[in-house]
Amino acid sequence: PVIFCQGGSVTLTANAGTSYSWSNGATTQSITVSATGSYSVTVTTGSCVSISPATNVTVNPVPTANVSAGGATTFCQGLSVVLTASAGSSWSWSNGAITQSITVTTSGNYSVTVTNASGCSATSAATSVTVNPNPPAVVSASGPVTFCQGGSVTLTANAGSAYLWSNGATSQAITISAVGTQNLSVAVTQASGCVSNSPVTTITVNPTPA
Repeated sequence: PVIFCQGGSVTLTANAGTSYSWSNGATTQSITVSATGSYSVTVTTGSCVSISPATNVTVNPVPTANVSAGGATTFCQGLSVVLTASAGSSWSWSNGAITQSITVTTSGNYSVTVTNASGCSATSAATSVTVNPNPPAVVSASGPVTFCQGGSVTLTANAGSAYLWSNGATSQAITISAVGTQNLSVAVTQASGCVSNSPVTTITVNPTPA
């Protein structure tokens, strides 16, 4: 084909003769063309000279293919990031999506092939997305959560790198013995920086009678 995308080429071959002079200065019978232009050849056979009609070659540009992220590409489970491809007439993502933008919620390498109106395509470099696991925060009690004054219960959060209880405590386990009702929860931070909040645990300590 004499119409093709940037990066391709076409070979033009003159009919047999004893010498050749192409409009681009080449002197071989065949030339390989990779730039837009009109190409003709003068063919000499003995003392006879003939000039060919021009052959028009059109080289269409390929699009720019890149990906921009609408936020951090490393985040915690439950969040997401929007990846947007550069302008084109159609898109084909490595995960099978065909829209210009995609919302990513799982770890992986995401690239996109962008096609322009001329039908020329280019593929972007991969964008790496890392989704860190964020296990739920769970509180376990060492015994009944309703008991009489003088007793106690220890609440223990699941493993993490940091803890913040609703009563201000920052240890993995807390012991409750004060009379009254307390609604307690804990925010557990993982090493990745992900934070999850536990359901509320209600502790009721009933006063003993006089």
